[in-house]
Amino acid sequence: MTALPEIVDRDIWLRRRAELLVREKAHTRAGSALAAARRRLPMTEVDGTVELTGVRGPTRVLDMFEGRDQLLVCKHMWSLGRPFEDQCRGCTATVWNFQDATYLEARGVTFAVWCQGPYAEFAPFREFMGYQAPWYSVHGVDAPGISDGWITCYLRVGDRVFQTYETDGRGVEAMMPALQLLDLTVYGRQEDWEDSPEGWPQDPAQSWFRRDGRPIPQWKVLKPVVEEASPVDFVR
Repeated sequence: MTALPEIVDRDIWLRRRAELLVREKAHTRAGSALAAARRRLPMTEVDGTVELTGVRGPTRVLDMFEGRDQLLVCKHMWSLGRPFEDQCRGCTATVWNFQDATYLEARGVTFAVWCQGPYAEFAPFREFMGYQAPWYSVHGVDAPGISDGWITCYLRVGDRVFQTYETDGRGVEAMMPALQLLDLTVYGRQEDWEDSPEGWPQDPAQSWFRRDGRPIPQWKVLKPVVEEASPVDFVR
């Protein structure tokens, strides 16, 4: 039987919840202070004329802003020559969790994905997954501030482009609200690195990222077309 939290009466629960709320508010204020510090970082110029291949062919970084002043980019890893089901489970989780940039655009921020694979190879994958954000290839590109970073932010000043921020590792969790919501639940992410009580469920294999040979979102993509799919759909 899965371990359970302590059972208490409601008055005790409310008191314990209030104690935790003090820490949560401090955490929120600390996050706001970090965001304020990010806004005060200096910026460094990058070459806005570098071209990455997208749906419209070679496209300058400068043109990826689509007339807005800011550009936020998420990097997607790519395993050359591998089928769809073998592509990065972490990148899949990141991009799948963020598929609509409407609110970013309302604040003058364009969102794009920069993939490490060749455009001709990942374009069918993008279509298969149903992603609407523009994807560009950084395959073979070696340019400071462009070929590195997992999430990177840029500012356009006239015809000049500046890098203002980048993060990697767990920094990409900013794009994964599913993780933030799991952190609110009693069993959390169920990963073995978490500090959880004795007996809490653990999933060292992180099967919530990948199940039955595919990143989990791909099963949702396949489900509506099972009845009409050709054999080729399942070979992918």
